[in-house]
Amino acid sequence: MKLSFRRFLTEISVGAGDTLLKYFRKPHRIERKPNQGIVTEADKAAEAYVLKKISRAFPDSTIITEESGEYPGKGALCWIIDPLDGTTNYAHGSPWFCVSIGLYEGDRALAGAVYQPVGGELFLAEAGKGTTLNGKRVHVSQGSRLGNALVATGFYYSSKGALLKRDMAIYARMNDGVLGLRRFGAAALDIANVACGRADGFWQRGLSPWDVAAGFLLVEEAGGKITDFKGKRTDVFAKEVLATNGRLHPAMLKRIRG
Repeated sequence: MKLSFRRFLTEISVGAGDTLLKYFRKPHRIERKPNQGIVTEADKAAEAYVLKKISRAFPDSTIITEESGEYPGKGALCWIIDPLDGTTNYAHGSPWFCVSIGLYEGDRALAGAVYQPVGGELFLAEAGKGTTLNGKRVHVSQGSRLGNALVATGFYYSSKGALLKRDMAIYARMNDGVLGLRRFGAAALDIANVACGRADGFWQRGLSPWDVAAGFLLVEEAGGKITDFKGKRTDVFAKEVLATNGRLHPAMLKRIRG
């Protein structure tokens, strides 16, 4: 990846994070989305910042964002953006939220960045060049026993009725086999934590491209593995994702399948 891409990803991720911090723990105008999620003025402000930066620097790029959809471009580059992953946490004053930006050329991931503004942590991956946290190379954990594992998950907004029953059945099976199970509420940040070894695995159904576009590369470049719930390598448009340190992948798949 060109150094200019790396610098640019760093600039826009941190810049969007700084925008979020300006609104953090202040009164918010909260709007409901059709999928039962919420959006605040901070989501919109951070997205506007990123859109402006990308449109000026790479005007031919396609841009896909959570809040305003797709902006088709003539070029090969595609930026997939979640300006605020963990909006519910953010709106309640919780620091567990992030900016997530993935850069693709066709179906090939070039780079990904996840920035956690409150902690000032920037996870950055380049294709073929590894994953870093604030400039220091990081790797997935090395644990191979599910009973010693700390894993994370999430529930989609529409997890109700039969879908919720299925999700809770997986949750119960996983909880019976691991050391600890967490539900933090920001998938991109959960996946980044798998990449740096703070979590051993993460699974969730009902995700969107902007939730995982950066995380896919973060985990793979850190030595981990990402598949769907059938164990097949997938892409950012998959609706179900399992990310692990690799060693725990078979055991977590078994728990998911029941």
